[in-house]
Amino acid sequence: MTRGGPTRPAVGAVIVAAGSGTRMGRPKQFLPLCGLPVCEWALKAFLDCPEVVKVALVLSPENIGLHGARLAGERVAVVPGGATRMGSVRNGFAALPPEVDAVAVHDGARPLVTPAVIRAAVEAALRTGAAVVSVPAKDTLKRAAPDGTVAETPDRAQYWQAQTPQAYRRGVLADALSRFAQEADATDESQLVERTGQKVSIVEGSYENIKVTTPEDLVTAEAFLSSRLGRPSERTGFGYDIHRLVEGRPLMLAGVEVPHTKGLLGHSDGDAALHAACDAVLGAMGDGEIGIAFPPSDPRFKGLDSRRIVEHVLEKAAARGAAIEHLDVTLVAEEPKLKPHYGRMADSLAACFRLERGRVNLKAKSHEGLGEIGRGEAIACYAVATVRLRSGAVAPL
Repeated sequence: MTRGGPTRPAVGAVIVAAGSGTRMGRPKQFLPLCGLPVCEWALKAFLDCPEVVKVALVLSPENIGLHGARLAGERVAVVPGGATRMGSVRNGFAALPPEVDAVAVHDGARPLVTPAVIRAAVEAALRTGAAVVSVPAKDTLKRAAPDGTVAETPDRAQYWQAQTPQAYRRGVLADALSRFAQEADATDESQLVERTGQKVSIVEGSYENIKVTTPEDLVTAEAFLSSRLGRPSERTGFGYDIHRLVEGRPLMLAGVEVPHTKGLLGHSDGDAALHAACDAVLGAMGDGEIGIAFPPSDPRFKGLDSRRIVEHVLEKAAARGAAIEHLDVTLVAEEPKLKPHYGRMADSLAACFRLERGRVNLKAKSHEGLGEIGRGEAIACYAVATVRLRSGAVAPL
């Protein structure tokens, strides 16, 4: 296939991101990492290779519903996953155009792959038929006996730790997937290719190309990626909001309804907690306040679910390469008593901002009977956001 100029091989890619993330408690592929979900960093690396003409991004049905429309495009086909990893690879392979010369299969939980590594794997596959990115084993290896003792200490110089991408001439991978169509337990497609008799070349990768499997891996990935993006700066933003309590409206706080006889009056749903938190994030980025994008004079936003405002703020953060590190939210209310709802509100706040629960703190204080809040006429909220910004990512003030 020719793509403007000299003829070069056309490459297809399958990014497998349909796992359930049982060890992380939720799908690791969509955990936030330096302003983007984990798997979107992997997708970006492949799209940064012009020779990659099509990427089949394999997602679970749930994540197709949540993210599919946003991620699909001219070069990206969003594909439902299979019951096993190999089932997902087969689904992704079937979605690639038949004219691709080579196929690279990559794990969506490896966000730190680079275009250089992708190209090295593909070039080796085109020369030899198949290639797997790997790194030499660094630690001493032990083979365990059935009784739990050491049976052998093999020479680690002979061993490599397999990573992804793993790349193949299209026909080589098609043959392996066809011959072993019922195979469900292979942990990578290279095992199937090896069983066909095809030799698989080793392409040396990078120790940074880690797979995010545990919470510790996410911390390591953030450190590596932050270093690549340039020395990050950390900024703090402050947000404040207050709304009157009136009868006939639900009381929405932090994205959940709190039982009460009154609710917060506002052009939107009046969620003071989300409004203050959003303004704090925007403040850290030097990007104004929510009233600029959602003016109360605009009838389109009457009754707006404040979670839509959060989505808007998260989109602005992603565009700036900003990562929210922590939110601290303080509600001030005389009524109702909010302490019984701390857990539910904090969980919702974390979910709205796509943060781990430990990165969010929520609390409430009374106003000791003073002023309009003390008389039960209003609820106020204060919020502080800590945001890490890529160098040059702050909006001009």
